[in-house]
Amino acid sequence: MAKKQEMDARHYDVIRAPHITEKSTLLSENNAIVFKVANDATKPQIKAAVEALYDVKVAGVNTMVVKGKSKRWKGKPYKRTDMKKAIVTLAEGQSVDITEGVS
Repeated sequence: MAKKQEMDARHYDVIRAPHITEKSTLLSENNAIVFKVANDATKPQIKAAVEALYDVKVAGVNTMVVKGKSKRWKGKPYKRTDMKKAIVTLAEGQSVDITEGVS
């Protein structure tokens, strides 16, 4: 039982949060979901985490690193942190409601 809890914690470290935007909503029509993931997460780790957490079959994973913007606050410049996104394509007939379980 402890092994299962350890595995679930590791998966939650890989998948940070769903990334909900207009563009990701359009992708959901094509059986794809967008997640914010850990910066050091690999495609096989992301695939395993999504399959374990959502109990679906993943067809493919595409990743990208979104570079942080340079901004100014009270005249002082700063840089937002970089973020890694993963577009997870699900197998035919699979679907996930990413809003379930949100309280």
